[in-house]
Amino acid sequence: MFEISLLLPLIGTSIGASFVFFLKSIINNKINDLLIGFAIGIMLASSIFSLLIPSIELSNILMPTLGFILGFIFLFLINKITNSINIDKLLLGVTIHNIPEGMAIGVALSSFLLNKLTIMEVFVLSLGIAVQNIPEGTIISFPLRLKGNSKLKSFYFGFLSGVIEPIFSIITLLLITYVTKYLSIFLSFASGCMIYVIFDELVGEINNKDYGLFGILIGFIIMMILDITLG
Repeated sequence: MFEISLLLPLIGTSIGASFVFFLKSIINNKINDLLIGFAIGIMLASSIFSLLIPSIELSNILMPTLGFILGFIFLFLINKITNSINIDKLLLGVTIHNIPEGMAIGVALSSFLLNKLTIMEVFVLSLGIAVQNIPEGTIISFPLRLKGNSKLKSFYFGFLSGVIEPIFSIITLLLITYVTKYLSIFLSFASGCMIYVIFDELVGEINNKDYGLFGILIGFIIMMILDITLG
């Protein structure tokens, strides 16, 4: 389960990128909206139950608040930097945004090793990120294919954008001594990053609000049940 949690986000990105081999057009809008809503629900619940609440329990309110704000502002600044670069902003943007997601998994796995989170909580957090990564892999591979690149090359760059996540998860794990020392702020930092991703990148991608809302409901309830019964 540990190794699966580490690799799930990359698997999600790879699945999305692999659609370039099978589909002639983008994913059905209703399915896409339901999938995005599902990812939002799981990520929202995970950021609260698996990251923010444990952060608050480990420290006074100052560290969780500071970490959350820093995580939110970090991705805000990353967006500004990405928007000012004239090279393939889509590929660069998705790759950069995957860094804090990889850190979130690394922090969660570190918390498991320190007996602060259960492996199921880590797995569900990883699953939420993986589901969210499916459309990200797709939006990388499809435009590249439409520009005349081969299916294999288009898939390769989609896959490559997700490799950054397990790399930063491992880096975070290797720095476990420092993670232990500042675990509260790392957890809330990851939570702030995920909340930013939800509202900046995902909510606006929902076209049919009804499908998106039901997806959010399903994802959030699944995470809540897993957290209560297995946490």
